[in-house]
Amino acid sequence: MSHLNLFSSPHRRLNPLTGEWVLVSPHRTQRPWLGQVETLPPAELPAYDPACYLCPGNTRANGVQNPVYTETFVFENDFAALLPDTPSERVSIRALTGVDGATGPTLLHAETERGLCRVVCFSPRHDLTLAQMTQAEVRRVVEVWVEQYQELGAIDWVQSVLIFENRGAMMGASNPHPHGQIWANEQLPNEMRKELSTQTDYWREHNRCLLCDYLALELVEGERIVAANETWVALVPFWAVWPFETLVLPRAHAGAMSDLTDAGRDGLAAILRELTARYDRLFNVVFPYSMGFHQRPTDGLPHDGWHLHAHFYPPLLRSATVRKFMVGYEMLGQPQRDLTPEQAAARLRAV
Repeated sequence: MSHLNLFSSPHRRLNPLTGEWVLVSPHRTQRPWLGQVETLPPAELPAYDPACYLCPGNTRANGVQNPVYTETFVFENDFAALLPDTPSERVSIRALTGVDGATGPTLLHAETERGLCRVVCFSPRHDLTLAQMTQAEVRRVVEVWVEQYQELGAIDWVQSVLIFENRGAMMGASNPHPHGQIWANEQLPNEMRKELSTQTDYWREHNRCLLCDYLALELVEGERIVAANETWVALVPFWAVWPFETLVLPRAHAGAMSDLTDAGRDGLAAILRELTARYDRLFNVVFPYSMGFHQRPTDGLPHDGWHLHAHFYPPLLRSATVRKFMVGYEMLGQPQRDLTPEQAAARLRAV
């Protein structure tokens, strides 16, 4: 496919991390919009909200009182989706053959899943975001993430430690206080399982890291790079699904945040501050997104081909009030986008 076609003709792009395709339709960027328009979030928040269950000293829904914390604060999620003491059980249901009530092959499966869920309050300030926090404050958040990954990953039955943040009501955040979550799973979640398979296959076939090779290619081409420092790069991936989706990668091969040097951790804090600030300036609004780190599974195996990375999935499409909807064709066929990844990267670089 020619370079021109990538900017003018409908085409599909392969995501080498998942093995799935995304349809790109660059000729549709000018279509009119008469769909849902979102409500803007409040322009200003107080530094302390007495009604916020995450602010220092306040009481949470379960009656527990927060300490008067002065930096990043971690606690067990009061409404955890996973529980550590769930007993191991499994259910299998066989298909019916219709012959004398006989049963066929096993068709349905269910099994219990143990886990731990924690909340990470990035700051005691109710009105801040990662983009507005200082380098030292975000660096402290990074250090807490490292500590949590190591602590939870050391539990013998935990295979995955997923650190993520949902920012903004549009992405389901129930509280504007700057915070994220950590879910530690007994089994590897679907997205992690797909990425483990592709990265392991690439490592075995080429004795090279898939994302190291991909990052080297992007640094040469340059057109999808959004921000970079000495240790980290943020880019719009060639296969991006969401309009302003980004992938954040360390320049040096690392499987998890715990592998990073002090310089690498400093660089991670800096790239997160810069990228989120660019998001906020794009439409002059606190940009909603779901962000998460995919780190090496904690099952005790080396996973040499795994490369630490973070995904940012923001929903906004045209403005602060018009979002991308994953419906119809996206739900029944495959993801589709109008704005090309190259155009999205250029717009993020420009702010």
